[in-house]
Amino acid sequence: MERTTRRGGGARGRGAQAPRRGGGAVTGRRGGTVATVGTFDGIHRGHQAVLREVVRRAGETGERTSLLVTFDPHPLEVVNPSAAPRLLTLSDEKRALAAGLGVERVEVVAFTPELARLGPEEFVRDVLRARFGMQELVLGYDHGFGRGRAGDVEMVRRLARDDGFAMEVVAAVKDEGQAISSSLIRTAVAHGDLASAERGLGRPYSVRAVVERGAGRGRTIGVPTINLTSPDPRKLLPPDGVYAVRVEVEGRRYGGMMNQGARPTFGVHARGLEVHLFAFSGDLYGVTVTVEWVRRLRDTQTFPSRQALVDQIERDAVAARAVLKG
Repeated sequence: MERTTRRGGGARGRGAQAPRRGGGAVTGRRGGTVATVGTFDGIHRGHQAVLREVVRRAGETGERTSLLVTFDPHPLEVVNPSAAPRLLTLSDEKRALAAGLGVERVEVVAFTPELARLGPEEFVRDVLRARFGMQELVLGYDHGFGRGRAGDVEMVRRLARDDGFAMEVVAAVKDEGQAISSSLIRTAVAHGDLASAERGLGRPYSVRAVVERGAGRGRTIGVPTINLTSPDPRKLLPPDGVYAVRVEVEGRRYGGMMNQGARPTFGVHARGLEVHLFAFSGDLYGVTVTVEWVRRLRDTQTFPSRQALVDQIERDAVAARAVLKG
């Protein structure tokens, strides 16, 4: 019952319900679940191909729930903390992206030392089958799970035959001949290569954050800004600087520019995210927004006067508008 699928494609399926964090057993509809499992950091184009196949297969039966089982913290934070990467997507971002692909349930399982000790057979039978009602399992071509990542595709094929569930393997999605991976995208983001990151993700790299009250310095120089709460320290950010950005605010999108990092002209050396939105006015305190990095414009700088800063901000705005228009 196992076959290799085409890359990507597939229907969105039934209307997605709000994905939720893991808790008790989730058996889905009468027919159980069509599931996939993994860290899915970034929900990149390879992940999207897997998730679309999950949604497609659940839609074909009409009786099964599409399910993503993922983990928090990242498994390496438990089994090898010094090797744990910064994350492309935190759990709330991952849930939102999966829902956008039509996945009906997202179960975020706490990754603990006890879970890390489970062998792949135990994980499939005790977690995926017993806890989450898995009847069909969709995996990426290079998937590994269970203690020591011993549960590779070949082992799961055997388990599927022995335990009577269906299995499907999704082929690699490639960019310029190389399989897309979270690690390659992390490297691109860390080096400020936003174009490569966007190709791998299938969308601009972004962060979700809540608008908080700032010191109001922007208004004093005629450039009102929104200040964002500091992201979880596990979230990977590109190099500090001034960026052209797009911002989603309550379902609407705005262009803008963002200072990421210190604000040395004002004597503020703590790292922050401060955004000036074009063609927007209003109060956004407490609102969650999504900021997409589009292009880096320049380094952060210390200016000799406020007027010098204002002059540079005006040049930045012209440059950002040109980038966003293009």
